Amino acid sequence: MASVNLDAVVRTDFGKGASRQARRAGQIPAVVYGAGSEPQHVLLPAQETTLAVRDRSVELVLNIDGKEVKTTVKDIQIHALHRTVDHLDLLVAA
Repeated sequence: MASVNLDAVVRTDFGKGASRQARRAGQIPAVVYGAGSEPQHVLLPAQETTLAVRDRSVELVLNIDGKEVKTTVKDIQIHALHRTVDHLDLLVAA
């Protein structure tokens, strides 16, 4: 299984408008959940993330506030017309 390191930024703004603004800025909204912890909302760099998730079995190692979190892709939401990644659901790898 391939592993890709990505820098993630914790999301503070939520909703449709905030997500659209993040996508225009070249970021992809994502949710990291699992392992008995609260869901964590993050923003990932669009170009690197899109290339990484071409193979859905990839392990994404996220650097969130200096802490490394190993995740796997649970779900990918893709824009119907533009075929770009709109949102990711990520599971914490055991």
